[in-house]
Amino acid sequence: MQGAALKGYTSLHLAGIGDGRPMTALIVYLLSFISYLITLYTYVIIAGVILSWLMAFGVVNPYNQTVRAIWQALNAVTEPLLRPIRNMLPNLGAIDLSPLVLLLACFFIQGLIERVLIPAVVGV
Repeated sequence: MQGAALKGYTSLHLAGIGDGRPMTALIVYLLSFISYLITLYTYVIIAGVILSWLMAFGVVNPYNQTVRAIWQALNAVTEPLLRPIRNMLPNLGAIDLSPLVLLLACFFIQGLIERVLIPAVVGV
């Protein structure tokens, strides 16, 4: 998805040539970079979910130092956004839907950037 932000735009569009706005290329590259960061964040969310499943089912030892370090790093990155979502969602027991809600929000924001903001900046 990260390359989809620039798909269909010529190098003239990206360089800001022809539209009289030299900042167009900078804004498009910045929005594309934000879209790329959202893609990376979705991978981190998915990795956190998979690691939590592996730890819950006993496939991975949670007392291993390496596993614990990876788990703490993933939680440090994802928990600030997952915690408010968990507080808003109803309690479903052992089922945690907050990563799914966060992934949907990430995909929505990424689609907004790639399909609305970048074409609006370029003028397509």
